[in-house]
Amino acid sequence: MKIIPLKEGNFSTNETKDFTLLTEENFKTVKGIKMSVQPFLIITEHDVIMLDAGIGWKNSNGKTVISEILEKENIHPNQVTKVLLSHLHKDHIETVIIHTENGFEATYPNAAIYIQKRELDFAMENRGSHSFDFDTLEKLIELENIVWMDEDEGQITDEISFQVVGGHTPFMQVFWIREKDETVFYGADDLPQESYLKYHLAYKTDFDGRKAMELRIKWQKEAIENHWKILLYHDLDKAVLEF
Repeated sequence: MKIIPLKEGNFSTNETKDFTLLTEENFKTVKGIKMSVQPFLIITEHDVIMLDAGIGWKNSNGKTVISEILEKENIHPNQVTKVLLSHLHKDHIETVIIHTENGFEATYPNAAIYIQKRELDFAMENRGSHSFDFDTLEKLIELENIVWMDEDEGQITDEISFQVVGGHTPFMQVFWIREKDETVFYGADDLPQESYLKYHLAYKTDFDGRKAMELRIKWQKEAIENHWKILLYHDLDKAVLEF
């Protein structure tokens, strides 16, 4: 199994969920919550898997950071077979579609896109929330290659399993990818940074902070016992924790 972090950068975000790229010059002066935005590409014997899809941050040349990383890794968007979305906040979905002069199209045309239906229902019931980009979301759900998920847990393939756990959002889902003797765990925004394992806190930014905290304690124990690799979507410095 190959793990490729697709780090778009380190950012600060404010109450209206606007993202500002952090630099050496502004790191100490910019206000707001500091976090990375870091989707992952996992390559197994059978699949090329995207875990969440970032905010679509573009460099000065107009190309998205993620597309440039894929290019450097010699991976074409057509090779991606699955996009697994943990939840639908705007910093997790933006690169799934491309805006074109004629509308929009799928960035990964051969990939099945896995979305938890109840998470979508929650988003649509909260149109006043700054956490969602409804322009992107409404176009995303029009794509033909979506796999709508409505079970609480199960197997996507023999290698990929999921569980709807809630916490950060009511129906957020997490994923395990297992190949041979290796297990990769993606806890998304219930376990976004290494510090969340050091300090057992219930965060107000979560829908159910206490539940997310309890899940982290449980996962840490299982990670130690089973030698998981944990992927960190929002950690400023680290991408993968190995136990």
